Amino acid sequence: MDTEEGVEVVWNEVQFSDKKVFKSFEERIKEMFENLMQVEHPNIVKFHKYWLDMRESRARVIFITEYMSSGSLKQFLKKTKKNHKTMNVKAWKRWCTQILSALSYLHSCDPPIIHGNLTCDTIFIQHNGLIKIGSVFAEAIHGNVHQHRDEMRNQHFFAPEYGVAEDDYAIDIFSFGISALEMAVLEIQANGDTSVSKEAVDHAGQSLEDPLMREFIQSCVHTEAKTRPTAHDLLFHRVLFEVHSLKLLAAHCFINNQYLLPENCVEEKTKSFDPNGIMAEINHRDRPGVHLKYSHVSPLELDKFLEDVKNGIYPLMNFASQRPHPIPRALSLSQEQMETVKTPSPEPQETETRKVRIRFLLETMLRVTNSQVLSLFLKMDDRLHRQLSCDVLPCKYIFKIQTCSCCIYFFKIKN
Repeated sequence: MDTEEGVEVVWNEVQFSDKKVFKSFEERIKEMFENLMQVEHPNIVKFHKYWLDMRESRARVIFITEYMSSGSLKQFLKKTKKNHKTMNVKAWKRWCTQILSALSYLHSCDPPIIHGNLTCDTIFIQHNGLIKIGSVFAEAIHGNVHQHRDEMRNQHFFAPEYGVAEDDYAIDIFSFGISALEMAVLEIQANGDTSVSKEAVDHAGQSLEDPLMREFIQSCVHTEAKTRPTAHDLLFHRVLFEVHSLKLLAAHCFINNQYLLPENCVEEKTKSFDPNGIMAEINHRDRPGVHLKYSHVSPLELDKFLEDVKNGIYPLMNFASQRPHPIPRALSLSQEQMETVKTPSPEPQETETRKVRIRFLLETMLRVTNSQVLSLFLKMDDRLHRQLSCDVLPCKYIFKIQTCSCCIYFFKIKN
């Protein structure tokens, strides 16, 4: 439990058996975790903080991540099979799209981030169907820590070249292909407690009835790494690709520009419409036209759909996600180091690094006095929003940037 934020988190440790090896990789490990701290994607488990711990003969990296309450995809698939149910094709496509969206984001970072540890145990599912991938381990710590690679039951998730050649995106694509196959068949049968054989994987692939699904998965698990497609290419495969509906495009546009709109605007807007009013019509020459009324749209369903889009359940597969601008971060201290650091007196003022989007609105309130109200809507990148307003008397001068700056300055002093 994070007592400062009041939320549940996950404490992770990567332990190195050889302190000298850790020293040789220390700078690369720092760089890797700094990059992971900047990752911001709805389908990737959030990294909150990390620090290095080197005491006596052991060395370890401790990092705090987001807690996924609903468990792993492996657990969900086991429950589904236990209840004698089959996997819904629409759900399978939606999951594959979310995982590929996350991988495409990681691989398009500069420098690229290779997951290197993708299995159904490191893919998590939320109660609302949102998929997130976690346990991102880069090449810097492969071979120096005990991972799922050492577990016999998960060896089939790793590409033949894993640990031999330099890691690249093809390793993640192979792991994704096996995960997609396991999602489709619920479980790939192993020989007792031993690892899943290549024959078992091939048999599971041939059991798929949909030829497009078979082709899709087989392209991911090619023995030759160079022949495997990229995550971005897979999003355009025939089994997944679809032309986004205008509704989904509009929802993404709405979410991306929500700071321009007042709170509860959907609810307030739908209340102002006449349920019998016609919002659109389609005319046909040879048959009666179609009228679409506002009563055909459920505000509750619309709110839920917007929330799902905001949470990342319906990503736009046709567009590449951009990497967020890097924010300078100081290296996190261990608990022991934090206790020895004395707080300077007086405390230095923190530099404001949050980005802010501002929307201005000038409204005339009373026609007699012609007084106006200037409203500022500020949306911070840490999701702390502010709405400021003040009365403005009639003035012959046109408002300029200086006026806005004064308002922001007033806001900072008030806080």
